[in-house]
Amino acid sequence: MPELPEVETVRKTLKNLVLHKKIKDIIVHWPKIIKNPVEIEQFIDALKGETILDVGRRGKFLILYTDHYALVSHLRMEGKYGLYPKNEPYDKHTHVIFHFTDETDLRYRDVRKFGTMHLYKKGEEFFRPPLFDLGPEPFDDTFTRDYLSEMLKKTTRKVKPALLDQKVLVGLGNIYVDEALFRAGIHPERIANTLTEEETTNLHREIIHTLSEAVKKGGSTIRSYVNSQGEIGMFQLELYAYGRKGEACKRCGTPLEKITVGGRGTHFCPSCQKI
Repeated sequence: MPELPEVETVRKTLKNLVLHKKIKDIIVHWPKIIKNPVEIEQFIDALKGETILDVGRRGKFLILYTDHYALVSHLRMEGKYGLYPKNEPYDKHTHVIFHFTDETDLRYRDVRKFGTMHLYKKGEEFFRPPLFDLGPEPFDDTFTRDYLSEMLKKTTRKVKPALLDQKVLVGLGNIYVDEALFRAGIHPERIANTLTEEETTNLHREIIHTLSEAVKKGGSTIRSYVNSQGEIGMFQLELYAYGRKGEACKRCGTPLEKITVGGRGTHFCPSCQKI
């Protein structure tokens, strides 16, 4: 599933592709993707004649802003947007097509059909599902070391599931939690409220540094992720932990291990991240 760096990369490239384009019509081949409004015709009628003015992001969600609406989109496991000539054929995995007046299409393709779209009037999107109860952004001033400390002290969960909780902090997923914990030298099974002040300080710093580096590299290409222009991210070349089971730790040479924490495959160094 794309995490904050991947979604931010999609946001940037998508903005370059669709800004100021006017929606002529919409075709929805898989109605279950549209979560709000319930009636697909309402979704289509609302967006007809609207112009895309901006593309934003909140955590792992894309937000396409038009004249009067905010379209909140989650890519889930395999969702992808792409801009195509109107007459170019599309396959069975293309589920939503936005026809523009300039004879191009913005197409949403999703092999697993897990993606979602919620349409709200502008200004309502942050007070309605799925954005209404999300935690702070890692790059916001509200994500302070003290905030992280307070949130971790409140829970007896293991630190990895606590960091994956989007109500605590948005944008982190399996890849970047593993990376941040490795860089901070914290075992993923540590109970969150046992972290020392120094460990919390290190973790806060490494969350921001890891995500910042990943955004600069265009995210990580794991499995099938590409951005809206078909380009792959390159941060996977910088990974210390995720996906490197059995490989030598880049810091100490110890073979990395993989365990399950909170139902998620988790990579760590047993030497650098002692529990």
